[in-house]
Amino acid sequence: MIDIKQLDFDDSDFWPQLEAVLAWEAVSDATISDTVKHILADVKNNGDKAVLEYSQRFDRLTAQTMTELEIPMSRAHAALELIPESQRQALQAAADRVRIYHEHQLQGSWTYTEADGTILGQQVTAIQRAGLYVPGGKAAYPSSVLMNAIPAKVAGVDELIMVVPTPDGEVNNLVLAAASIAGVDRIFAIGGAQAVAALAYGTETVPQVDKIVGPGNIYVATAKGMVFGTVGIDMIAGPSEILVICDGKTDPEWIAMDLFSQAEHDEDAQSILVSPDADFLQQVRKAITRLLPTMERQEIISASLSGRGALIHVNDMEQAVEVANFIAPEHLELSVEDPMAMSKKIRHAGAIFMGRYTPEALGDYCAGPNHVLPTSRTARFSSPLGVYDFQKRSSLIQVSEQGAQHLGQIASVLARGESLTAHARSAEYRLKD
Repeated sequence: MIDIKQLDFDDSDFWPQLEAVLAWEAVSDATISDTVKHILADVKNNGDKAVLEYSQRFDRLTAQTMTELEIPMSRAHAALELIPESQRQALQAAADRVRIYHEHQLQGSWTYTEADGTILGQQVTAIQRAGLYVPGGKAAYPSSVLMNAIPAKVAGVDELIMVVPTPDGEVNNLVLAAASIAGVDRIFAIGGAQAVAALAYGTETVPQVDKIVGPGNIYVATAKGMVFGTVGIDMIAGPSEILVICDGKTDPEWIAMDLFSQAEHDEDAQSILVSPDADFLQQVRKAITRLLPTMERQEIISASLSGRGALIHVNDMEQAVEVANFIAPEHLELSVEDPMAMSKKIRHAGAIFMGRYTPEALGDYCAGPNHVLPTSRTARFSSPLGVYDFQKRSSLIQVSEQGAQHLGQIASVLARGESLTAHARSAEYRLKD
């Protein structure tokens, strides 16, 4: 039987135990940070030349010019015809659902006029150019392309630049097909910290973007953190997480597989089950042991569950909600009788999957809401990626002559209270004698 931790809410040291289970620190050490700093500086100073050298070294590419590293959009469009019909239909269906959902997030500009004619409001505009990092090589993440690119396009981003590493020149048609469907504008076969640097600073060939989104390895995550401020970023994500609250009335094998769905990402992923039914927790433990040998990524799942997984016994659903709000999980499944009622008590979660027929996996691919979600308890203060991440807001202020008399007096008093005389006089100049 797999060694997965069991916690009990009634234990005197429950909360310290839970904190120990949740503890995770990025593996970005001084060596990685120094390497990334060097790469960023090199690309910033030497542009295309540096990007080419790193691509040749790290991805074993033979390209001699940046032109060779740009994948023409015609190649991406052609990829749609090269993938199996079932994949093409699935990609299109997923893209349609993601687009429809995100169209509901569009924010519009607004104004209102006060009695004296003063106009106040907010003007919403899209980011002009965004960069999308997509992991590449043998791994295929077309869902990541859809989830990052479609909200940008719905927001009205003028140009979306995608970078994807192609180690040994291996190009993934599924990723290219997703880029075509999602409306990506340009694609470069570059990856790693050098790709982040190219997007952040611009090179002779790669245009500078305003914001970088998309997942990557520790070098990519470290680079995104370092270029923040020069450009915007979506987030620096930690390992994938799932928390399942179950009342004990769902098939234990369903729940075990839901836990597997995150554990198979990598050894640092976290899968936690909370239930007031102690017998059900043991049924799930047995289901885990029974199903594990059938999984292709058995070793990764086993390491994840043993290292960071947990089965938590609570006395009732109120305690389950308390635990969930403390964990603030990336993915939260409410496999209970009345999930909508319980969801209203959840304050912190990236995405909430309600009911016994809503596995988290559907959200990863085709439900519609974005699968780019806050991890490592950051759902306490951040939200899923969305259209709003690709929009900016500018305040609109047009003060009428009459309004300037009233507001000018207020500003004058406050400015002089702060000893900012120029501020005060600037407002006072508009006052009538």
